[in-house]
Amino acid sequence: MTHAHDDDNERELFARLQHEMSTTGGSADPAAGGSGGAVIDLDKARSARQSADASSPLIDAPPAGGSVDPVGRESGEDDPGSDRVRPVDSPSLPGSGVVAEKRRPILPGWLTNRRDFTTTSERAVRRAAYATGYHGLRVVTGVYAVSLARYAPRGAARMVGGRMRWAADAEGELLRQAAALAGNAGVGDYLKLSRQRDRRVRWRSAVLTVACVIGVPLALAMWVIAPAWLLALSGVLVTCAMGWLGQPEDQPVIGPAVLRTEVPKLTSTIVLRGLGAIGNAAINAAIKKGGDMNGMRFTSDIQRDGPGYRAELDLPYGVTPEDVIGERQALASGMRRKMGCVWPSGDPTEHEGRLILWVGDKPMNETTKPEWPLAKSGTVDLFKPVVFGNDQRMRDVSVTLMFASVVVGSIPRMGKTFLMRLFLLIAALDPRAELYAFEFKGTGDFGPLEPVCHRYRAGEEDEDIEYVRQALQEVKDELRRRAKVIKGLPRRLCPENKVTAQLASDKRYRLHPIVIGLDECQKAFEHAEHGKEIEAICEDIGKRGPALGIIGMFGTQRPDAKSLPTGISANAVLRFCLKVMGWQANDMVLGDGMNKAGYTATMFSRDDKGICWMAGEGDDPRIVCGTFIDGVEAENVVARARKAREEYGNITGHAIGEEPATGTGHDVLADALSVIGTDEEQVWCETIAARLAELRPEVYGGWKGENVTSAVKPHGIKTKQVWGTTEDGQGKNRRGIHRPDIANAIAERNRNRSGD
Repeated sequence: MTHAHDDDNERELFARLQHEMSTTGGSADPAAGGSGGAVIDLDKARSARQSADASSPLIDAPPAGGSVDPVGRESGEDDPGSDRVRPVDSPSLPGSGVVAEKRRPILPGWLTNRRDFTTTSERAVRRAAYATGYHGLRVVTGVYAVSLARYAPRGAARMVGGRMRWAADAEGELLRQAAALAGNAGVGDYLKLSRQRDRRVRWRSAVLTVACVIGVPLALAMWVIAPAWLLALSGVLVTCAMGWLGQPEDQPVIGPAVLRTEVPKLTSTIVLRGLGAIGNAAINAAIKKGGDMNGMRFTSDIQRDGPGYRAELDLPYGVTPEDVIGERQALASGMRRKMGCVWPSGDPTEHEGRLILWVGDKPMNETTKPEWPLAKSGTVDLFKPVVFGNDQRMRDVSVTLMFASVVVGSIPRMGKTFLMRLFLLIAALDPRAELYAFEFKGTGDFGPLEPVCHRYRAGEEDEDIEYVRQALQEVKDELRRRAKVIKGLPRRLCPENKVTAQLASDKRYRLHPIVIGLDECQKAFEHAEHGKEIEAICEDIGKRGPALGIIGMFGTQRPDAKSLPTGISANAVLRFCLKVMGWQANDMVLGDGMNKAGYTATMFSRDDKGICWMAGEGDDPRIVCGTFIDGVEAENVVARARKAREEYGNITGHAIGEEPATGTGHDVLADALSVIGTDEEQVWCETIAARLAELRPEVYGGWKGENVTSAVKPHGIKTKQVWGTTEDGQGKNRRGIHRPDIANAIAERNRNRSGD
């Protein structure tokens, strides 16, 4: 069969010969004036063809001293056949001189990391202590002694029988039988084995006889002359030895204190079996061919890495780690591991075809996690990375909250609120930060943060939404003020026109960090009256806030365009997606195309609480499990944060009883007290609203009784049923306020402000 490749080579060969003949004065064509009978050097032609076949892709090139036009012809020549051909891989091309090398650490990782060393040491000590207690109890209670005594007769019989078989050379019996059954062919072997047995039996019998002649009298003498304690000790030792020899192989007397159910050691065979199970054609072809085919190879030995194994390999050309990540479930099935143990990822320090496969001993949700470094001590600088959780290998994972809006999404009961509370705890540990914590679920999950919050609210009632609107209006005004301050600062203080750590620490400019957390934010955005205004302010925070030192955090259990408006999600830098039920919700939180790229939170199970994909911190998303801090631990952290803030002088707002302005520009408590006569014990809310409207129509115009209720509720004033008389003289019960309650609220507020 003739191939197109062969035809091309033939044409190249004849073109080259024609050119050589024309340059030496010969001609292949008699009509061209040549002799027509020139002799062709076939050896030279074959060498030229072999050189062409062995070379890399070819390009057209002129002979030395010539030039080439865009189609590859030499200047002054019209015949295409006169072009020369050379390989593009020039042997004279110098190398880059760059030698890639990766040095292995001198000491294991757990010896160089203080936390890992402490964890490993504690685990070893706990294991040794448990084993000591387990075996010590059985020694003291005599369990082991009884078991050894029970198996001692069997052990003595085994010892005597073993010595008799040794003396009779029983181990060679099978060989002698085989030689005897072989007939004439095995006569020589049988005679050799028989003579060998005779020599062994004579020698071993003599040894056994001497041992009995010396040992038995010696034992009797010891029995007569030895003290009682030595006889007792000897009896115990002999009994233990015989019992140990007689114990069943499957039920040892002294068994392990800790039973291990180890998973198989990770090997290249298991890795390739798992990769073959994902159904990728290029990977399957490379595995089938074996060896370093299609670029697929292990780049280093499989090794232990934390509580698991690490394998590094180059995938076939054109295959990326995302192709493997997207088939993680099939990969785990092929490796016969739980999906929570198998974590493929790329290597950002290498090329796009490098795969790092980490396989844990246990699923991530079953592995004991190290303690949070900030649980008992330390403060935070929000401008620097802060540890908030761990990855699959139990390594610390940090996040930089400054200059980034945050979105957290998941289905209910997967740890979303606890993750947001953890971020607010981190912010609370920065004494400069001002906290706004709003939780619309109404269960008080952010309650431990109250002592350090500038603004705090839990609930979804109308008055709660109104409170949040007023607080966010303060933030909106602060955005405008900060923009003007930064604009007016000299370039040497603010070179990038954004808040820096130095500016945040300078109290003159009041550019301290402001952190706002809205959990179940859809409740606020969907509010009939104030939803649009709150949404607009939050979008502004997401767009302009990061540069001005204001961080917005938004959590929702229903990640869709209505619950998490595009204007907010599109500007969020840090994204945390716990378990969701569909790819739409996944991409709403992590970003468009993340599900197709293999970063899908639908793979998490209901047991994977607190485990999420984190995007925005680093080049690629990664799996993270946030540290779980319960309510009691959170209160302890807040107590430390409160103390640090008191020393810094940053206890404001809700933390000292101050509430946000109502938007009126006046003190509503003082105005309400002024419109209630000193002789009036209690007044209807609607009456107070009417009097306020008369007092300041430009401020309170249009107010009704419910407006008064919402305005005074943040100050701890509750409305009650109040008896009054209507204009027509009829007595009725309506919602009202007692004048002493207003006076007491004002007095309490003034005391808080003065610090008494």
